Amino acid sequence: MNGASAEAEANAGLRLELNYIERFLLLDFADQSNAEERTRWTEFVMRFQQLTGPLMAKGAEDTAFYVYNRLLSLNEVGGEPDRFGVSIKEFHNFNQRRGAQWPHAMNASATHDTKRGEDARVRMNVLSELPAEWEKNLRSWSRTNRSKKTIVRGAEAPDRNDEYFLYQTLIGSYPPDKPHESEFEERLTAYLIKAVREAKVHTEWLQPDTAYEKAFIDFARQILARGGSQPFMDEFIPFARKIAYCGMFNSLAQLLLKIASPGVPDIYQGTEFWDLSFVDPDNRRPVDYVARRRCLEELRQTEAKDRAGLLRDLLSSWPDGRIKLYLMHKLLDFRRAHQELFAEGDYVPLEVTGESIQAVCAFARRKGRAWAVVVAPLLVGRAVYHGTVPLGAEFWKSTSVSLGAEAPTRWLNIITGEHLESAEPGSTHALSLSRVLDIFPVAFLYQEQASTASSRQEENLHAADVQHSTT
Repeated sequence: MNGASAEAEANAGLRLELNYIERFLLLDFADQSNAEERTRWTEFVMRFQQLTGPLMAKGAEDTAFYVYNRLLSLNEVGGEPDRFGVSIKEFHNFNQRRGAQWPHAMNASATHDTKRGEDARVRMNVLSELPAEWEKNLRSWSRTNRSKKTIVRGAEAPDRNDEYFLYQTLIGSYPPDKPHESEFEERLTAYLIKAVREAKVHTEWLQPDTAYEKAFIDFARQILARGGSQPFMDEFIPFARKIAYCGMFNSLAQLLLKIASPGVPDIYQGTEFWDLSFVDPDNRRPVDYVARRRCLEELRQTEAKDRAGLLRDLLSSWPDGRIKLYLMHKLLDFRRAHQELFAEGDYVPLEVTGESIQAVCAFARRKGRAWAVVVAPLLVGRAVYHGTVPLGAEFWKSTSVSLGAEAPTRWLNIITGEHLESAEPGSTHALSLSRVLDIFPVAFLYQEQASTASSRQEENLHAADVQHSTT
């Protein structure tokens, strides 16, 4: 039963009207209609279709998504706030369909119109893994900050829903490596005004309630004030930094999956470093490309001298965002040098076995004899929050990725430069994650030829790519 028929069944009194609307929008022309009537009918339906998109955007994305604040990372353009992600099987099925039907579609995780930065979203996602810790902090913060609210027309301002919106926003956007500066506060308060006006609960663009808006802004400024006794910030900053660290692993996994999955990866301006921006116009600020080029050149030079040391430094200084730029550089460099593998190669889901099978997404891209294997950690936030880093045998134990018998056995990790060999349990090959994810949180492996000479040739070609590449 289609949607209109189901609606008519549930509303028998409107059956004729709903059937008429269905026929009208589907251009189910009456037999007696002439050519002119059909032309005008078609023109009207086409014009109607042009209006439904903006109406949907204003009603859902620009209104409801600022009111329904259960988990803000779900309130994204084209998103479904009632759906907390997809299973690994669903992800693989989607990618296989995309590779078969739309191999050149755009893979975007940030645009000029997204509601918040791509890295802010995956930070917020960590909260879904820590419901008890999140609730405990929320209750404490609410008690601590209640005295900073203002009474506006007999009610506390901001209301609890807007206060909850603010705490989530701070989790996603607060600078992880230093106290916030005045610029951050100005950006935040401008965003809060836009958010409550879009929500249209207490204020709106056509009829601003300046008293409520001022109360909300004053509340935000007071809880973020520095100096003296600040019990909220004393509690918030350590928690936010831990969430940001957990989110870093999500960000690297997101970047790897975006670049290696079927489709064409889109890197939005400025997202080479951590993207913690708010909605427009904040995510359209000028980008310092000079700083990014300089940083990339420094990464290349350091990598050429001591890649292992560079990787340790990137992990220890993760708040500065260089680790994201480095991963992006390595993946895009490789993708450009092996375009056919990504544009035409098969997408092969890989089975994960062992203790942490729910914490890994793994797949291969394959074209002819060329193979690449992708390994990305998932849902590691709880473990990281409680002090376990998802690297090496302590975390991954006997977890491994199974490869088909036809898969290569010798691999080069494009990110770390490590040489790996797969074990051979029975008729298949397996990659131990304690080895694959020993020194870096994600892995991208490319086959090595059987002979030493071929392996060296592959390395030399890869080194040449690094020397002559640009982002």
